[in-house]
Amino acid sequence: MKVKVISVLEDNYVYLVIEESSRNAVAVDAAVPRRLLEIVRKEDVVLKAILTTHHHCARSARRDHARGNEELAQLLPGLQVFGADERVGALTHRVSHGQELAFGSIRVRCLFTPCHTSGHMCYFMWEDDSPDAPALFSGDTLFVGGCGQFFEGTAEQMLTNLTQILGALPRDTKVFCGHECTVRNLKFALKVEPENEKVKEKLAWAKQRDDEDLPTVPSTLEEEFLYNPFLRVTEEAVQRFTGRTEPVEVLRALRSQRDNFKKPKERLNPQAVLAFDWGLFEPFLEKK
Repeated sequence: MKVKVISVLEDNYVYLVIEESSRNAVAVDAAVPRRLLEIVRKEDVVLKAILTTHHHCARSARRDHARGNEELAQLLPGLQVFGADERVGALTHRVSHGQELAFGSIRVRCLFTPCHTSGHMCYFMWEDDSPDAPALFSGDTLFVGGCGQFFEGTAEQMLTNLTQILGALPRDTKVFCGHECTVRNLKFALKVEPENEKVKEKLAWAKQRDDEDLPTVPSTLEEEFLYNPFLRVTEEAVQRFTGRTEPVEVLRALRSQRDNFKKPKERLNPQAVLAFDWGLFEPFLEKK
């Protein structure tokens, strides 16, 4: 199973997951159809399905993740579109928590994580008879060093998502999230735990990757538990920062503080964002 990391728009990721023996593929969050189809052609694969983590949330200024579904469905008749929310464009298969899908030897388990949106679905993916670690496509629920905003849900829901659903996956699981926001997430994590050496190391690494215009995905769940404050709500230092001890209250306080954390400068000017959107140059990266 090969995962191609495709950078689009300002900081979004589209993923193309390829079954190398058959050259069939599925895409996760097909935000920019032209870019995705160009890479499908270059890889000489057949796109079988789209797995959408969530629809465009009205409380977000972005229109991403599911924005390319309708165009792709028109261009590729018979394309299957999976998601958990009827608001997902061109939806053909509505999936539920725990449901398993198969695309050749690639297996997918659907993990329902409502909060960022009420219909958010993550996808846990592995390949039969492969020694490689499984992959989690976490959309806007779990980021490298952070978690998603609570646009349509509650701290209680996000705590369940992070501890009982995603946090319970194998620790070697590779985490492929929906946005490149690692540096600013880790800057906040350092504010929360200024003595955490793992945060310092990961932030230095992420800054170097950012300087080189390289992705910081994937991380692993094992790594996230070392530096992601939203997965560390029972740690004394995190509780001290928030002034709370109950995990859900710690999480609620962290999210509030993160929402008010200093805003980063935009990485791209509006003209560059438009160029990404229309596929005018090559904003994609690969990672196996």
